[in-house]
Amino acid sequence: MVVIRRAQLKDCEAMLELIKELAEFENALEEVTVSLEEFQKYSFGEDQLCYSFVAEKEKRIIGMALCYFRYSTWKGKRLYLEDIVVTNAERGKGIGRKLMEACIAFGKESNSHGMVWQVLDWNTRAIEFYKKYKADFDNEWMNVSINF
Repeated sequence: MVVIRRAQLKDCEAMLELIKELAEFENALEEVTVSLEEFQKYSFGEDQLCYSFVAEKEKRIIGMALCYFRYSTWKGKRLYLEDIVVTNAERGKGIGRKLMEACIAFGKESNSHGMVWQVLDWNTRAIEFYKKYKADFDNEWMNVSINF
């Protein structure tokens, strides 16, 4: 039986391992530079920036979803879904759906006007998953970032 619950500070180490597993899947493991301490601080500390849910099976974290709030000048308060990760051995069992639904419920409870996220154009499995939610895919905007 899989339980979906809000993440706790004690879950951070297992969550960081899932993040690394996702980065490896995306061929970008070297891009993960966040430390456990920083992850804990912004996930649960005084300066909390993000909120997480975990999927737990037999007292082991097998999946997670991390989100945070953003503000759109056109749409207002929106929830941003940073990542949904389910360990490879547990994929295809409905765990991602449960994590997605937890984030959607959290967004609604938090008076958000919607949820946004990104997906790699080659990740067809994830794209098909998101289509089940009747998600709108935008091929017009480009990702832009600056590293400090």
